Amino acid sequence: MSLSVFFAMFILAILWGSAFPGIKIGLEGLSAGHLTLARFLVASLSFIPYLLINKRRLWPKRQDIPFFLLLGLLGISIYHTALNFGELYVTAGAASLIIATAPALTAIVAYFLIGDRLPLLGWLGIIVSFAGVILIVLGEDANLGFNPYALLILLSALVTAFFAVLQTRLFGRYQAVEVSAFATWAGTLPLLIFWPGFLTDISSAGLKPLLAAIYIGVFPAAIAYALFAYSLSKAPVTLVTAYLYSVPVFSLIFSWLLIGEVPTRLTLVGGAIAVLGIILVNQSKRRPTVKI
Repeated sequence: MSLSVFFAMFILAILWGSAFPGIKIGLEGLSAGHLTLARFLVASLSFIPYLLINKRRLWPKRQDIPFFLLLGLLGISIYHTALNFGELYVTAGAASLIIATAPALTAIVAYFLIGDRLPLLGWLGIIVSFAGVILIVLGEDANLGFNPYALLILLSALVTAFFAVLQTRLFGRYQAVEVSAFATWAGTLPLLIFWPGFLTDISSAGLKPLLAAIYIGVFPAAIAYALFAYSLSKAPVTLVTAYLYSVPVFSLIFSWLLIGEVPTRLTLVGGAIAVLGIILVNQSKRRPTVKI
């Protein structure tokens, strides 16, 4: 992995890690549906000045519009809607554990769709990182509370895998930021189902929730999705998604700093193990692939 991709994924992990306390603050004044809509309206608008200033494409080619609609539906609409409603009934710990299956699911999807085969060491790294996430979850929430609504969280993890892999087919024709912008715009359209009562909720939300909505729209949404697309355009999808195991580590740090949630020793050990797994996956991609 090049230094530029490593740096992009490092910043992305920080931004997505900061989204957790940002969402919590936003939910103090907005409903889950309205916060999601506000977040991606802000994200959608954030792309426009960048595209104009840098003279990038403002609209996809006609033949690619259905593909972008699919990407947006998977990575934005379904992912965030399923996750939000799933977390109404599933504990945060259980949700984090299920979402942590996304890199493994991505490796499977990548193998069947684009032939990206993960070596044995890479699978070991995924297992080690997943074990680290388990320790993080147990350190924060020993009562996992799985129930049928956990299937919604699993759906989020699955569509993330397809969202990551399918993007790779577009980088030969579009810049990474263009892919992110068009997918975000396409994914925001179905979220307009939450429009009823949106303006009323926004007007009465208070300053802190509104600032949180703007922040998670610009940084963990628009900028982070652009960094994700850039990384996918430069490195194997299985390696890029493995770096997502570092997101819970930064989430713990921001939750500690911003909302006073102090991590336990078990949580810190889990974070270190998750990072070790990422190193193993990174090393596996530097070696010849072992066919199994």
